[in-house]
Amino acid sequence: MSKITKIFGLLIVAIVAVFVVGAVFFFLFFDANDFREDVAEAVEKRTGRELLIEGDISLSIFPWLAIELGPTTLGNAPGFDDTPFAQFDRAKLSVRLLPMLLRREVAVNTAELEALRLNLQVDGKGRNNWDDLADGEEAAESADAPGEGAAIEVSGVDVSDTTITYNDKQSGDSFVLSDMTMKLGSLSDDGRPVPAKGSFSFDVQPAAISGNIELDTVASFDLDDSLVVLDGVTIAGVIEGIANSPTRLKFETDGVEVQTKEQRVALEPLELTLLGIDMQADVEPFSYADAVQPNATLKVDAFSPKSLMTLLDIEVPETADPSALSRVIVDARLAVKTKLIELSDVTIKLDDTTLKGTLSVPRTSGGAYGFNLSADQIDLARYMEPGEAAAEGGPGEVVPVEIPVDLIRPLNARGDIRVALASLGAMQFENVVLGLRAGKGSLRLHPMTSELFGGRYNGDVRINAASSVPVLSVDEKIEGVNLAELARAMFEKDNITGTISGAFKLSGRGNDMAAVQQSLAGTMSFELGDGAYEGTDIWYELRRARALLKGGEAPKPELPPRTRFSSVKATGVVTDGVMRNDDLVAALPFMRLTGSGNVDLAAATVNYNLTARVLERPDGLQGATEEELEDFTEAVIPLKITGPLSSPSVKPDIEKLLRKQVEEEVKDRLFDKLLGGKKKEPPAEGETQEDATAEDAPEEEPEEEEDIEDQIKDKLKDLFD
Repeated sequence: MSKITKIFGLLIVAIVAVFVVGAVFFFLFFDANDFREDVAEAVEKRTGRELLIEGDISLSIFPWLAIELGPTTLGNAPGFDDTPFAQFDRAKLSVRLLPMLLRREVAVNTAELEALRLNLQVDGKGRNNWDDLADGEEAAESADAPGEGAAIEVSGVDVSDTTITYNDKQSGDSFVLSDMTMKLGSLSDDGRPVPAKGSFSFDVQPAAISGNIELDTVASFDLDDSLVVLDGVTIAGVIEGIANSPTRLKFETDGVEVQTKEQRVALEPLELTLLGIDMQADVEPFSYADAVQPNATLKVDAFSPKSLMTLLDIEVPETADPSALSRVIVDARLAVKTKLIELSDVTIKLDDTTLKGTLSVPRTSGGAYGFNLSADQIDLARYMEPGEAAAEGGPGEVVPVEIPVDLIRPLNARGDIRVALASLGAMQFENVVLGLRAGKGSLRLHPMTSELFGGRYNGDVRINAASSVPVLSVDEKIEGVNLAELARAMFEKDNITGTISGAFKLSGRGNDMAAVQQSLAGTMSFELGDGAYEGTDIWYELRRARALLKGGEAPKPELPPRTRFSSVKATGVVTDGVMRNDDLVAALPFMRLTGSGNVDLAAATVNYNLTARVLERPDGLQGATEEELEDFTEAVIPLKITGPLSSPSVKPDIEKLLRKQVEEEVKDRLFDKLLGGKKKEPPAEGETQEDATAEDAPEEEPEEEEDIEDQIKDKLKDLFD
């Protein structure tokens, strides 16, 4: 061994001896607890907060430079309450000393933190209790950051029993994360994967939402490229408060890449399960520098709206078709914007109906929902209440349809729906356009247009639910609608043909449709054209009534009974649900009808008194004698229309006819009595007035006159016989 080697060996021994002596001296004479007050004073001077280290401070140097603190509390920011900003029961951090001194390698042992309590607050003016720490933290990071080229390795992080609270007095919101644990494996700057697992409970008020969440992933860090990669992220747990029973949450994605320098996130396609609904999303890379506004392609697997309503404690409507509202599938393009979430390229499959278009959901409290959708076809009858559910007290007792004020009052929405074919029972609506405008307690359906049985419908319906009693108003028009198809669809009757046009401008008040109908007021008008009323032959009824009055034999009816008309027109004023019409005019091939009457809209009944004038020698009348035609063309004939609106009875007013006949007979007899005989006729050629009078003179006194009412009764008896 050379002399130099011996000297070098002695030097090393001497250095080690000095180091050992120094370490012994340090442990014998240095106590970190002696510096508590100095540390607390420095913290208060820098932050204005009180630092209280209640437990022991443990310090070690070799082989790890380690510090361990017992219970410690950091006070709240000035201007806030006395609740500590942060406190913990135990914290430990250790760094391997020699690698740091000799090779500039930072090897940190597992960092441990137990029972952390972090209290975040926002006061009524919007100030928070952590802003004053941000500048100091940034400065410390800048001053204490290792130099370039320094290797960093952390054996792990172990956080247990942590609670973080957030209270915002300005908004009234509060959030609590409790029972929080987090375990990270070895971290290094060479990009090695780091297993990460954690769990926590949370509580959100005043929304009253809570739950338990578990997290599992593997992270990789590339400090040179400011890159964090999470491989295989799984978040699972149970959430309470958003449904009437706990619901399962699951979030999965193959990977998340975070560019910390550019503040940008890229995700692999993800899967989410919530409220029993499974969905997938393909999210485009997005920035989190300011507001997070990602774009994504969204797909929602088939789910049952009825099951969802049950889970959300919403009353499930009973539908005529039990399978209605049982299946929904959604595909859409999602874009999160500042004030709304926009869904474009939307395809919604509801049972057998497919809707396409756009939707928007507001992100602000005053924002409106928006939609613009087109549907291929829908059978509305499937979604109506079943017939059995419409009765409560027994058959025939219909429960009035309530105005849905609880839905209308909070609703804020704008949009349009187009439907190629909509059916409601036998009613068929084609090329339907329905516009909806709702806000401030009011709902307007406009425009409302549809092709209906060869004609067209236009409507404007408004419901004002802002007051205690809602007001319903309608302004509707129909034009050229096929009467036969309309009557068949609405009343299941085949008793009329032709076309109908009309206008209805009405309003009513009430909490249900029955009350609205009884209070309706406004105007109505309608016109029927070129049709026939089946089941009644007015010409036959007139001939039969004449035969009854004349005492002759009733004619044989022509079958099937039918009354043709070229037009029927009427206008009226509606008061308390009853339309009063004083100008009804009907043009038939052989007569003209005029008159007045009422239509009870709530009861759907009619009551009209008409007069008929037979045209001079009308065409198309079969079997009428000259005597019949002469009698009818000289007469004004009373008619009555009564009964249900769907199938009214049209008959001559026999009572008026009988009264008129008896009155004429009585007049003739009174005339004979007063003048001594019949009305004098002018003398025939070659005859004197005295001869004519003598021929007309009665041979004997006329019988005593019967009471008019008795004669009418006798005639009515003959009629019913």
